[in-house]
This record gives sequence, structure tokens and C-alpha cells, in this order.
Amino acid sequence: MPFLNIFKLFPLFFILLIYSTGCFAENMGSQLNQAVGNLNGLIATIFFFNINPFKNTGEVPLLVAWLGIGAAYLTLKMGFVNLKMMRHSFHIIRGKYQTKNAVGEVTPFQALTTALSATVGLGNIAGVAIAITIGGPGAVLWMMFAGFLGMSSKFTEVTLAQMYREKRSDGHIMGGAMEYLSKGLAEKGFPSLGKVLAIIFAILAVLASFGGGNAYQVSQANGAVGNLIPFFKNMPFLFGLIMAFSVGIVIIGGIKRIAQIAEGLVPSMVFLYLIACLWIIFNHINEVPQAFMTIFTEAFNPTAVAGGIIGAIVQGFKRAVFSSEAGIGSAAIAHSAAAVKYPIRQGLVALYEPFIDTIVICTMTALVIIITGVYDVAAHPELKPIIDAKEGAALTSSAFGSVVSWFPHVLTVCIVLFAYSTMISWSYYGERCWTYLLGEKFSIFYRLLFVMIVAIAPLISADNVLTFSDLSLLGMAFPNFVALYWLSGKVKRALNEYRRKLKAGDFEREMGR
Repeated sequence: MPFLNIFKLFPLFFILLIYSTGCFAENMGSQLNQAVGNLNGLIATIFFFNINPFKNTGEVPLLVAWLGIGAAYLTLKMGFVNLKMMRHSFHIIRGKYQTKNAVGEVTPFQALTTALSATVGLGNIAGVAIAITIGGPGAVLWMMFAGFLGMSSKFTEVTLAQMYREKRSDGHIMGGAMEYLSKGLAEKGFPSLGKVLAIIFAILAVLASFGGGNAYQVSQANGAVGNLIPFFKNMPFLFGLIMAFSVGIVIIGGIKRIAQIAEGLVPSMVFLYLIACLWIIFNHINEVPQAFMTIFTEAFNPTAVAGGIIGAIVQGFKRAVFSSEAGIGSAAIAHSAAAVKYPIRQGLVALYEPFIDTIVICTMTALVIIITGVYDVAAHPELKPIIDAKEGAALTSSAFGSVVSWFPHVLTVCIVLFAYSTMISWSYYGERCWTYLLGEKFSIFYRLLFVMIVAIAPLISADNVLTFSDLSLLGMAFPNFVALYWLSGKVKRALNEYRRKLKAGDFEREMGR
């Protein structure tokens, strides 16, 4: 039993990890920060140069514009599928259209929760706080708008992942942007370009799994936990080791184990977090209209924001993409493993991810932060070190604590669970891309490397981790949107045919109803 042999080796690896990290913890932090900072500069030069020709109006990174324009294009091309098909999408999630002969490794709902466990994370808690402190409260409106447009991007990429997925001889499903880039562009007569872009995507996805899907989650969680338990603030590598072991014992089991954990964990943690947010909102219900007024006013006429309205829009879109991952191709990897008969059907399931993640949860977080006013350094000078260090999770925790003293304890539990669920899902994304590049037999090396990065992540500064996470995650959108633009016509034709069958009642007859 190869799996059992590998699992027996894991405790030994973990003991060696504890020893090596403990020995080098003092010097490791500065060396890692320097290395990550150098890598950030290199990636930023390639993907993040400013395309805004107007001086003193704020920077517009190429990839942010690439994502925003692409999402708007797909929303128009798909006929506002993000509005018109939401009711039908809900029925699919409920299992109304489940068929027995569908091929896949997990159910549509498990694929949704696996993808949500990757997106519903600290982007919703820390990312919103960071967006508001950098881009002002108006960034929240642009986050919501980006989330709405992102529903169409998510629908398109997940549908393509189902169309071009491959069932391998070992029974595993290989799907995602690397598959529809290589196969889809080959259909268009550009096989070499498709292969090159697929490799670039896979490399960036592996880097993103180590950054936004791993180090960022641990770093922000450690910041929040350290505020309540100073021991972990002074000994961050111990927090990393605890998280490393917790992640390792799940990801060794592969996608089915991850999906089982996510199916139970995601609804529970979302419910817990939303209850905490609603408690604060309802206790300040009279201040909610003013909070929304601040969001709308600052969105179009921001005060004291770097870059003015451009800065607010850019921060809103960056944090929305980081939160929902719409358009970067990551969730397509999880959804490609879903057992559905029609690719469009899983695309419609995926519509709900940006809606739940960005429009609902991020808005709740934003209201808590704006109502409590913790983002305002002038009113809360004691929080300036947290804001300057971009410890968004710690800032959100302070917002909760300003209302009820014990709320940070509830939020800290949520933060750790959010971080944990994101890491186990992103480990699968990164592993699929790793095996696309190197083959299935090397997957165990990726898992061990992923666990090692969990352990050392708290030693890297939150600012460096945030920058690397932004660069690697948004970088995935460059090759991914080439495919979305080029293959969107195929998705549109499939959507039209699906809607025709739905209207004609073919699906009801197909299921004998």
C-alpha cells in the first residue's frame, strides 16, 4: 500500500522539520524576507508595470486591467448569465439535476465547497481590511462590482475545465487552465502557444499555492493569534509547525480527503463568521445606512486615498480577485473533478462562489470595519503599527474587539479555520499543476514542500508575503484569460444549447420526471 508507506514517513519528516526549523529560526527570517523581496521585484517587473498614461492619478497594473476588462467582456458575451441563471444554479447545487452516469471524483457540491474553502479565507477577513486601509472605504464598492463581474469569469473557466478535462489511467481527473489552454488552443491551430501558456500557468499556480494559498494564510493567522496569545508572536515558527502538521495529515489523502473535510468545514465556518458579523451589524443597525453612504461616496470621491478614485478601483479589484479568485483559473482545477453530465452545469454551480465570497462575506466584513472605524489611523493611532504592517486579520480582529471584548477569540477561531481550509484546497491546486509539469509520481514531493512552507511562513514579513501572493495569484490571469477570450465562443454556444434544453423541459424528461 504506497499510501500507507508514505503516511508512515510523514511523522519522521515532521520531526526533522521541527528540528531544522528550531535550529535556524533566528537567522532564517531575514534571509527568507530578502529572498522573497527579490523575487517580488522580478515578477512585478514582468506582470505589474503601470499602464495608466495620466500622471498623479494612481497606478493601474496591467494584470488588474486585464482581469477587469476580461470579466466585463465575458459578462456581456454570456448575456448576464450571472443574473439570469442564478435560480437554476441553486437548484443544481441542491441536487435536483444529479444524474447517475456522470463521471468524476467528487459531487458538484463537494467541488463547490472545495473551491469555496480555497476562496473563503483570509482574503475575506484580512483582504477587506487591507483594501480599506489602502484604497479607502470606496474600495468596497469596487470589490462588490468586481465580484459581480467575476461570476461570469468563474462560470466560463469552470465550464472549459469540464469540457477539456482528462481522466488518467490511475483514475485521477486532470483538469484546469493547463488542460484547456493546451487542448483548446490546439483546436484553434496554435498547439505550441497553448502548451507554452499551459506551462506558464502551471508554474505560476504552483508559486501561488506557496504564496496566497499557503504563506499568506499562515502569516495572517499568526498575526491574529499572536495578538491574543503573545507566546506565538514571540515564537512564530511554533505556530507554523502546528499548522504544518494539521495540514499535512489531510493533504496526504488527496482530493477525496480534502473534499470530505471541506464539505463539513466550509458551511460551519462561514455560518460562524457571518453570525459574528451580523451580531455587530445589528447592534449598530442605525449606523449601517451611513456606512453604505460612506462606501458609495468614497468610491467616486475618495478623500486621503493614494491615487484617488483610480487607487480605490485598483485596490477593490485586486482584493476581489484575491478573495474570489475569479478569472485566475484556480477553482477550475477543483471543479474539473466534479461528476456532472453537462459541463455548463458545473459552470453554473461555480457562479455562486464570487457571490458568496465577495458580495456577501466581504461586504459583511467591510461593514464591521467601517462601523467600528478601526481603519482610521487618526481615530485609532494605537492601530497604526498593524495597519502599516498590512496585518489585515489583526485589524479586523480589533474591529470585533472594539464591540465585545471576547469577540476576537471567536474571530481568531474563524481565522484559523479559514486559513486551514484555504491551505488544504490550494495544496490540491498546486499539486495538480505540479504533476502536470512533472508527473504523478512526484506529487509526494510537492506535498512535503507545501507542508515545509507552512512551517516557515510566519518567519516572513506580512508585507512581503502579501506582495508575493498578489503577484503570483494575479499572474495566473495572464495565460488563463488568453484561453477565456479565445474559447468563450464555444462556451457561449454550449450555454445557448443548454438553455434551449432547459426551456424545452428536456432535463426533466431525462430524469424521468
